[in-house]
Amino acid sequence: MPSKAISFSGLLAGVALALAITPASAKDIVLGASVQLTGSSANTGRYYKDAYEFAVEKINEAGGVKVGGEQVKLALKIYDNQSDVNLSVRQYTQLVSQDKVDFLLGPFASNFALADSAISEKYQIPMIQGGGASDQIFSRNFKYIFGTLAPASNYFGSTVEMLKGLDPAPQSVALLYADDAFDVSVADGTRKLLDDAGLKTVMDEKYSSNASDFNSLLSQIKSNGAEAVLVAGHETEILNFVRQAKSLAVAPKMYSFTVGVPSEDFRKALGADADYAYGMTAWLPSADNKDKWFGDAAQFADAYKKKFGYDPDYHAASGAADVEAFAQAIEDAGGTDPAKVRDAIAKLSFDSLYGKIAFAENGQIDLPQTVIQVQDGKVVDVYGANGVINKPKYPMPAWNAR
Repeated sequence: MPSKAISFSGLLAGVALALAITPASAKDIVLGASVQLTGSSANTGRYYKDAYEFAVEKINEAGGVKVGGEQVKLALKIYDNQSDVNLSVRQYTQLVSQDKVDFLLGPFASNFALADSAISEKYQIPMIQGGGASDQIFSRNFKYIFGTLAPASNYFGSTVEMLKGLDPAPQSVALLYADDAFDVSVADGTRKLLDDAGLKTVMDEKYSSNASDFNSLLSQIKSNGAEAVLVAGHETEILNFVRQAKSLAVAPKMYSFTVGVPSEDFRKALGADADYAYGMTAWLPSADNKDKWFGDAAQFADAYKKKFGYDPDYHAASGAADVEAFAQAIEDAGGTDPAKVRDAIAKLSFDSLYGKIAFAENGQIDLPQTVIQVQDGKVVDVYGANGVINKPKYPMPAWNAR
């Protein structure tokens, strides 16, 4: 195996420079990834780069990974896929076939993870990723892909349960979703959830990813009288949706989004207009989530913000947990043999800052989603596995009555 020392001069097919690098020696265990550091998804991609670096740094500060009685350090090699899924696939191929990294961390977004996991399966190199939740990723009987996000098909599960208990409960629901792998999986699962809950779906519409004009869909919501609006999409789409909803004075009793609400940037971008919006998260920075490297999730969140200047959300927490899962599995396997580490990952059961890390047979973790709402500019957890946590602000008032 060639030396794993990393050079800044290596370009991938003349297109992408290796960024976000932890220098490696020949003895280090190298984790490789392709992440959206520029382009349309860079705002979320940074969570993964930062979380990977932070977790590697913390594990190395504690001595590294114990392998055969020796402490071995972790190292990173991360490429910028420029938010281009085809480039991402080429970069993962580069990581395993030329860079000879030991293991793979994932990109952000389900369509990327869906494509990139084919590389880990082809080369039988384990990939642990916390950026893709689409059920499609885990329905192919692949053995080398593992995910720390809950199934997309159940993202709105807790939200639908909450809807039934609201007073007055909404009688009609609009379901909107982008046409990518994650959002299609969300919609497929949500239809059944709504039907089982006895809620009437008056609108079920797919829109193009990266859409910027929602006026037509909002006009339909206004005309059909949907009282609850559930939107599965990307953060930039949701920002446009909210701004245009205000412009057209479309104010149902509530709206909920798969992304955005947990993000500090989302709330800053909308200001007071973010209030009343619902979202969901599988992670909150609770001291109840104990972690042997960071102490607990609250300590992780404080240290993360101090280091990077912004609050982590569940993307960052899942990314850090992915690195921790590799560290634990390598120790359990007693080395870096890919097949043995793969089997060790499948058997993991340990507490982390993200929650319990224990993968189901299909390779995915199913942590319950907590419903959150922006109230007076702050994120408040309102509904969880055990019911109401804090009272939601409901129904949402008209825009001119706020």
